Amino acid sequence: MKNIEIVRTDVLSDNWYVLRKYTYRFQRNGEWVVQEREAYDRGNGAAILLYNREQGTVVLTRQFRLPTYVNGNATGMLIEACAGLLDRDHPEVAIRRETQEETGYQLGEVEKVFEVYMSPGSVTEILYFFIAEYTPLMKVEAGGGLEHEEEDIEVLELPFVRAWEMMEKGEIRDGKTILLLQHLRLKGIL
Repeated sequence: MKNIEIVRTDVLSDNWYVLRKYTYRFQRNGEWVVQEREAYDRGNGAAILLYNREQGTVVLTRQFRLPTYVNGNATGMLIEACAGLLDRDHPEVAIRRETQEETGYQLGEVEKVFEVYMSPGSVTEILYFFIAEYTPLMKVEAGGGLEHEEEDIEVLELPFVRAWEMMEKGEIRDGKTILLLQHLRLKGIL
């Protein structure tokens, strides 16, 4: 945009991912205004909800999430749809890799349903959302994540109606998972 100019970029941290402080000018009502904001760049990611239409089930994961723990989640455990960073791969390639690592399922067809900025006030990430139908025959390994990535993931296969009830009761509090569960219901898939 011609009415925005980045004046300065400072790296505040590059320990895990990159936290930058941006000083920028933008035009508001014909007048140039200077502001500063911080943005966390962790790369883009992908999320997927596996469903089995015949069984009426979905595959979710449960794992410890420190940010939720320090913000009031007593156990830090979170139930989520399978997800991960793209690591410079195409979103579909990345979500297939993450699905096998986390859940043990090797997928056939995957369907991209949308892409979303999940926290645009402070995080640069675009999250690509997918759904895919699974069968028991697609389970090729245990899943649970990768040890060298310090992942300890529990794989959950739940009836869709149970997952929906858990969402309504606040037992599923992950935004990407809620969006994908709602998508399945809105589209009449389960």
